[in-house]
Amino acid sequence: MPHVAVPTGADDIYGIPVRTIEGRETSLGEYRGKVLLIVNVASRCGFTPQYRGLEELYKTYGERGLVVLGFPSNQFGGQEPGSEGEIAQFCSTNYGVTFPMFSKIEVNGEGAHPLYRYLKSERGGLLGSEAIKWNFTKFLVDRDGKVVDRFAPSTKPGELTRAIEKLLNA
Repeated sequence: MPHVAVPTGADDIYGIPVRTIEGRETSLGEYRGKVLLIVNVASRCGFTPQYRGLEELYKTYGERGLVVLGFPSNQFGGQEPGSEGEIAQFCSTNYGVTFPMFSKIEVNGEGAHPLYRYLKSERGGLLGSEAIKWNFTKFLVDRDGKVVDRFAPSTKPGELTRAIEKLLNA
């Protein structure tokens, strides 16, 4: 698949601007040198219990360099209707989420966040489709910022351990 220029003038994934769920403007540069698991999440989805598995991955591998990044999206069945504050409270109260969460974004269409335009261009989905099909699609990024894999929403976080360990040991 051809490389697509990163929007917003960024030279790589680390330069793409993002906003934390608390409203702080930043970039993924904070995570340079880490293995990233980037996930579009939602609070009212059949896959929502995956928050527990994502948190387990973060706690298990965080000290070795894994960072899970959650990006809420309301694009699939209106399953993330809350405000950032409500989302953060839900994740903390119900799943003990401590991994970084970001402001609500769009992952498909004209309004798709630059990060998701980049991720989709680097790793297409089933049959080469770029579109995100549902909540809890997962992208695995190596320590150099290369998008190395994409996992379907139905792939449980625990099924990613081999791929994560391979990148952490590289």
